Amino acid sequence: MTGPLAGLKVVEMAGIGPAPLAGQLLADLGAEVTLVARRSGSVDPADINNRGKRSVALNLKKAKGVDVALRLVDRSDVLIEGFRPGVMERMGLGPEVCHGRNPRLVYGRMTGWGQEGPMSGMDGHDLNYLGLTGLLHAIGRKRDAPPPPLNVAADYGGGTMFLLFGIMAALWERQTSGRGQVIDAAMVDGASALMALVHSFRASGLWSDDREANLLDGGAPFYRCYECADGKFLAVGPLEPQFFAELVVLAGLPAHHKASQMDKTEWKARHGEYEKLFKTRTRDEWTAIFDGTNACATPVLTWSEAPDHPHMASRGTFVEVDGVRQPAPAPRFSRTPAEAPGRPPAPGGDTDAVLIASGYDAATIARLRDDGVLC
Repeated sequence: MTGPLAGLKVVEMAGIGPAPLAGQLLADLGAEVTLVARRSGSVDPADINNRGKRSVALNLKKAKGVDVALRLVDRSDVLIEGFRPGVMERMGLGPEVCHGRNPRLVYGRMTGWGQEGPMSGMDGHDLNYLGLTGLLHAIGRKRDAPPPPLNVAADYGGGTMFLLFGIMAALWERQTSGRGQVIDAAMVDGASALMALVHSFRASGLWSDDREANLLDGGAPFYRCYECADGKFLAVGPLEPQFFAELVVLAGLPAHHKASQMDKTEWKARHGEYEKLFKTRTRDEWTAIFDGTNACATPVLTWSEAPDHPHMASRGTFVEVDGVRQPAPAPRFSRTPAEAPGRPPAPGGDTDAVLIASGYDAATIARLRDDGVLC
C-alpha cells in the first residue's frame, strides 16, 4: 500500500454506518485494514465502505474465534468497533483484555449516545442523535417538521470524522507515552462540536431558536435554494456584501437591495420576490449567467449529475471501479498520494492469508475451519 498511512495496521469489527466509513478512509490513505466479518461471502463491487480492506470471517461465539481476533490485535495499531457499550467486553475483546496484550493499541469506540450516560444503552439512528443536539430543530422550513437530512451530520460528520480525529490524536500522543488508549466517540458529542459557531452566535444574541429566522438556516433570502423554471434548483449563498452585490447585478435584482442586505425586516418579503425571479429561467440558464463569477450561485445537482460536472470531472472527484461510480480517496497529498481504490474484498476472502501472517500454519488453519471457528 502507498499513501500517508502506509504501515498503519487496523482491525475493524464489521458493522454499519460510521465505523465502516472510518475504516474505508483509513484504507484509502494506505492503512492495512483487516475487517473481522461474521461469515464468508462473495465479492460485492458496490460495497464501497469496504474497499481496500482485507477480510477474515470468524465465529466470535467460540473461544478459539476470540483467540484468533486477539492474535490480530497483537500486531495492530488501532481497533475500531461500533457496537453498543459492553458488547465487546462480553465477547472477551474489551479494552482491558486488548490492552493487556497490546498496551500500544488505540481502541476506537463508535456509538451514537456514548459509552456512558442515561441513554447509552438505547438504540438510535442519525435522526435521533441530531434531535438531542439542537441541530435537527434548526433544519428545514418553519412551517414544516424538520426533514431527515440524510445521515451525514451525526453518523458521518459527528461520528466518523470525530472517531478518526480521536484515533489520529491518540496515535500522536502514543509517540510520547508509548501507550494506547480508548477513544469514546459519540455522535451526540461530535455533532454538537460541529455547531460551535452557532453557539457563538447564540451567545452574542445573533441566532434565534426560531427556524428560518437566521443567516444560515434559510432565513436570509441570499442564503437558500430557489426553484427554477424547469423545476430544478439553484443554491444561492453570497454572504459577503461584495459577493451579494455581484448577485444583484447579474440576476437583475433591485440595486437598493445591496445597501439593505442584512436588514432582517426585509427578508420575508424578499423571499417571495427572489422566488419569482429565479423561476424565470432554467437552472442551467442561471448557471451559465453565474459561471466564473463570485456571486456564489451554483446548480443543485442530482447524484447522477454530480460526477459529470466539469469541475468535479476535472478534479477526478469520482472514480469508477468494476462499473461502480464512487468517491475518490480524499484529501489529497503532495508527496504520498493515495492509490486508486480497488474493489472491496469478499467477506472472509483473506482469512487464510491474514492468519498465516499472524503466525498460524496451514494445519492449524484447517483445524480451525473444521471446528467452525472460521466461518
